[in-house]
Amino acid sequence: MIKVLFVCIGNICRSPMAEAIFKFQVEQAGLGDHIFVDSAGTTNYHEGEKAHATTRKVCEQRGINAGHLSRPIRPRDLFEFHYVLNMERSVHETVLQLSQSRSKAISKIELMRDHDPLPHSTDEVPDPYLYNEAAFEDVFQILDRSCAELLKKIRSEHKI
Repeated sequence: MIKVLFVCIGNICRSPMAEAIFKFQVEQAGLGDHIFVDSAGTTNYHEGEKAHATTRKVCEQRGINAGHLSRPIRPRDLFEFHYVLNMERSVHETVLQLSQSRSKAISKIELMRDHDPLPHSTDEVPDPYLYNEAAFEDVFQILDRSCAELLKKIRSEHKI
């Protein structure tokens, strides 16, 4: 089983949205038995909370379930997940530091936006937390196309 983890700061907006989108795409491709998907945050500020209401709304409008409960990233995640996708540079640096203290970590640690096929001026997925629904819609579009490219990459690398 290939394991994919999406990471942001609080694990209530971007990473659970990416998790929901990617799970949906994986299921649509008939690969649910081959790919496990989860998300986490670099902090425990929202541990145990549902995804942000607007994250859930934007996903549900497209028939996608964002029924995740927030959790912080754990050191063992870097031994269990093959791919760790970070939503922004500060999160990326935190995860890289965590991996450097774990000599046998298996994870490929990347920025999520590295998979965005459209030209973009930043390598970060913007945080919509304090903004309106339009900001969440923009993030959905970024994550939807980035997840599609990530899935292509994983299918190619693992011949599935």
